[in-house]
Amino acid sequence: MGGSRREKSAETEQALKDAARQVFAEHGYLNAKITDITAAAGRAAGSFYNHFASKEELLQALLADIAAAGDERAVDPEHSGDFADPAAVRYHVRGYWTFARENTAVLRAIGQAAQVSPEFARIVAGFGTAQRADIAGHVSDFPDRGLRLPGSVDASLAMMFAAVDGTLRMVEDGSVTLTDEEAIESITRFVYRGLTGRDY
Repeated sequence: MGGSRREKSAETEQALKDAARQVFAEHGYLNAKITDITAAAGRAAGSFYNHFASKEELLQALLADIAAAGDERAVDPEHSGDFADPAAVRYHVRGYWTFARENTAVLRAIGQAAQVSPEFARIVAGFGTAQRADIAGHVSDFPDRGLRLPGSVDASLAMMFAAVDGTLRMVEDGSVTLTDEEAIESITRFVYRGLTGRDY
């Protein structure tokens, strides 16, 4: 009996997370109500508090889920850490583009939460810093190889992520028309040239 109760609890938690993604996508994080989430999940309003203390805690759980999914991707055997190779830059641009596309609702919700919550602003800053630190080794030896980054390692990688984030936002709002493949290729060329000073 305990196992089935645990399974049912995990099922409800997942249903609430899935519903939150849907509600955040439709209404935005700031306008989403807990009752909207429980209704979309087909659960009783009170059931929410058996799993999460607040909407903020639910959003933190969603962020933890997407961070864990990103960590799983990092062990791909096709991964190369040499950003002097355009194929390695393309691999990372594609990975981040795909990750951001799949998690648009959560990433937008986190951005909205960061606008009104200093705690979430710190979480977002920490998440970005950790992402850049994870790949800092991909460019840290550039000076030894005669390659000059446009800024510090951290600032240069921040620019790479900003190029992906900004382009994705414009594609999603319709102000720029690019297929996923066109966007990935264009951003790769832009980032590779910016990081290495080389064309390919």
